[in-house]
Amino acid sequence: MTMIEISNLTKRYHGVPAVDALSLSVEAGEIVGLLGPNGAGKSTTILMATGLIEPDEGIIRISGHDMAQEPKQAKKEIGYMPEDVGFYPQLTARENLDFFGRLYEMKENIRHERIEELLAIVGLGSVETLIGGYSKGMRQRLGLAKALLNNPPVIILDEPTANLDPIGVADYRRIIRQAASEGAAILVSSHILSEMNVLCSRIALLSRGKLVADGTWEDIARCGGEVTIKVEGRTTLPEFSDPAIQSVTYTQNRQTAIIRASHDIRDEISDILADAGVLIRTLQIDAESSEEALLARFREGAAA
Repeated sequence: MTMIEISNLTKRYHGVPAVDALSLSVEAGEIVGLLGPNGAGKSTTILMATGLIEPDEGIIRISGHDMAQEPKQAKKEIGYMPEDVGFYPQLTARENLDFFGRLYEMKENIRHERIEELLAIVGLGSVETLIGGYSKGMRQRLGLAKALLNNPPVIILDEPTANLDPIGVADYRRIIRQAASEGAAILVSSHILSEMNVLCSRIALLSRGKLVADGTWEDIARCGGEVTIKVEGRTTLPEFSDPAIQSVTYTQNRQTAIIRASHDIRDEISDILADAGVLIRTLQIDAESSEEALLARFREGAAA
């Protein structure tokens, strides 16, 4: 089921498009990463998707509700975490979440139970300090709890790991994956390539406000720039021949090879190994070269 539907979305500032005819959808149970360099239009897209600013053109539907025609119904479906999370500094985490729970018109017993559950999940269950004494990472954790407070079917996150330490990032990934497994549609905006690679089931690449690619990380990398592929067989590897191959380096026993190629050719390599009767132990793209392939798509989009 399509939970977030964005059609021909456009927003201009002083005549310059920050978002340009963007169309994108997110299904229930999907984690879609909105990825792009600074100024690509990610935050503007998020602000329009949450109803905080109005588009100049286009339609946004949340759980089937038109954001322009049914803003209250659409916004009730959303759990939102902005890049800069704001709370009342003179209140505790529980008091802040209780305030927001009242705005959601949650019943008192359900509200209190949910607050305790979420504070434990984000690692703040035993913290009684006022928010004014929180670190940036603690505020970020609490922001995630707030986004999940009303069990929303749609979760929208803007740079959610910006202030988190490695433990916080691991907790965030676990929480978001759990939400997706329970059917939530999740849209995450970030410029951190490695984070999106680990978490998202699909990537939407933005450049200068335009969608330049939409697919899995592997699909986009396959069409990007040069990649390094590691091949390890259970027996001696054959000679690799393909127009995309730039160089091949074998280990001394010829059971491992490092292949430089103009794009992802793992399918072709797999066919060569199968024809030679060699069983595969490892066939993977180097993570760093995969990110470089994504960057190539950014550059292509910027030059278009």
